[in-house]
Amino acid sequence: MSVLSFLDPAVHLARTAVAALATAVPTAVAIVLFTLAVRAALHPLARSAARAERARLRLAPRVAQVRERHAGNPERLNRELLALHRAEGVGPFAGLLPVLLQAPFFSVMYRLFTTAPGHLLDATLAGVPLSVHPAAARTPAQFAVFAALEAALLALAWFNVRRAKAAAAKDAPGGTAKSTAAGPLRWLAFGTPLFALLLPLAGGLYLLTSTAWTAAERWYLHRPAAVPAGGTGPQAVGQAAR
Repeated sequence: MSVLSFLDPAVHLARTAVAALATAVPTAVAIVLFTLAVRAALHPLARSAARAERARLRLAPRVAQVRERHAGNPERLNRELLALHRAEGVGPFAGLLPVLLQAPFFSVMYRLFTTAPGHLLDATLAGVPLSVHPAAARTPAQFAVFAALEAALLALAWFNVRRAKAAAAKDAPGGTAKSTAAGPLRWLAFGTPLFALLLPLAGGLYLLTSTAWTAAERWYLHRPAAVPAGGTGPQAVGQAAR
């Protein structure tokens, strides 16, 4: 029995929803539409995480000062940091809860497309069964579909790395310190195309849709807002996402 079997009731509901959509559109399109619908429902959590991230960036200089001032007294340091976050209305782990609340959905979708309940994956995309894995590709059509899927995921990973690098360089004192330190974490974005190689075509399609949504969502939530007349750029960054 899988450790994710406790998710089966939710998986059944998801399969029912996708199957219902598939009566009106092709199953591959139904997977995309269902993924977009659920990600849209989770958007408020992403907005909450974005607000928490902006709050952490805003407090970062003051946190650094407190750490330097009380470096030799860990107990005092913890009290001062807690007081600072409370005064600003920001928890030290703000933004973590929204991410954790999204995890069950991703687990449900993973199980849905790897266990294929109810013959959901008997349908095809461009003639390729949704149940086929990349390693099982045999025909030119199958290779072409998986190559296009991987190319799209790699392009999104590259976009996410570039965006993260630019954001880290902008936020880091001196422009490069934080960017250099965060480098290994940024490259984790390329784990998504690698993970897609382990999934059937339906799972890869879901992963592409969800990754594209995440990239667009983060760009939207962290974009610089329009600067009012007489305003300053830094003060306007991210205002539109509140």
